Amino acid sequence: MRTTTVVIGAGHSGLATSRFLTQRAIEHVVLDRGEIANSWRTQRWDSLRLLTPNWLSRLPGFAYDGLDPDGFMTVPEVIAFIERYAALVEAPVRTGTTVTDVSAIVGGYRVTTDRGTWEAPTVVLASGGFNLPNVPALAAAVPSSVTTINAASYRRPDQLPDGAVLVVGASATGIQLADELQRSGRPVTLSVGEHVRMPRAYRGRDIMWWMTAAGILDERYDEVDDVVRARNVPSPQLVGTPDRSTRDLNALTDIGVALVGRLSEVRDGVALFSGALRNKCALADLKLGRLLDTFDAWALASGLDRDVAPPHRPAPTRVPDAPRLALDLRSGEIASIVWATGFRPDYSWLSVPVLDRKGRLRHEGGVVTGAPGMYAVGLNVLRRRKSSFIHGAEDDARELTDHLAAHLGARCA
Repeated sequence: MRTTTVVIGAGHSGLATSRFLTQRAIEHVVLDRGEIANSWRTQRWDSLRLLTPNWLSRLPGFAYDGLDPDGFMTVPEVIAFIERYAALVEAPVRTGTTVTDVSAIVGGYRVTTDRGTWEAPTVVLASGGFNLPNVPALAAAVPSSVTTINAASYRRPDQLPDGAVLVVGASATGIQLADELQRSGRPVTLSVGEHVRMPRAYRGRDIMWWMTAAGILDERYDEVDDVVRARNVPSPQLVGTPDRSTRDLNALTDIGVALVGRLSEVRDGVALFSGALRNKCALADLKLGRLLDTFDAWALASGLDRDVAPPHRPAPTRVPDAPRLALDLRSGEIASIVWATGFRPDYSWLSVPVLDRKGRLRHEGGVVTGAPGMYAVGLNVLRRRKSSFIHGAEDDARELTDHLAAHLGARCA
């Protein structure tokens, strides 16, 4: 089968791209191994809500129109939102179609699937950057007596045995799971490394309002000082809850969660933790202060300072005087471990040499390096800081579709 563009992935980024391809009358097909919004169906825990408020949920020509604009969508609501969008734009989606290989051929690419083969001059990788759990190699040294699970497989507390839980990782996922597990009656120890502290609200407005209004989320990849680092910074400690509360390390210690440093090694069944917990927390507090300073300066310069509450600063992160540096996993004290250590993309099907030595896609703002006609959408800080959010898909997809159309035009010239 031949077409002009093959889009791999029927999540919000792939569908946004499909919308712009349709507007330009570019023939295309959207392939997905599962259903529309597949990762939301198969890799999310039951209680998860979006980190962004509903008023910020939008895609090209489509926006949240429910009764709770300041709330946060649940997983079923997100799936329904994306399904509605796919129907609205009449995206040519082929579900249940697993891509097994993408190879370069003369004039473009061959996309092989379990349901046929497509050839096209252009390909858009819209499978996202959160396909596989990024479990550290040291997990192999955990004693078999300890139940282990990664964040992609976790659904609810009753999957785990009774007893204490070690949650490894303190980004958005780790914070949420530590909170849920502690409230389920399972004592939680949270292993904390580098993290980004962020309150749910500041000066009476949601933090995402500030990030949007002050232009931070619109900062382009070529304006960021160190874009490689920006793309690998942990997700902020931000939780979408009905009560719009802040769930940071202080909130967790208030309900009894114990903090330890970054898990550095498992030796002879003993988990060893870094002694730099205080420094990591102090650095996160410092960066939060700088962010809030930026908001305050913007409010003053824009004339909105009088329309919001007065400036304030959250209390510093409370760190135990002597956090534990070791836990004997053979003793039975820890019944289970949850790996909240992030995700990574799956490019096992990509036979075009476009990955670096760490397996990351080489690209310039979504234009894949060394592969004319190949593009990527939906990755962290792809073209802007908002790229991985639902509302960030529109600008990126529009600009990359423009580039794709110019590429096609140049081929025909």
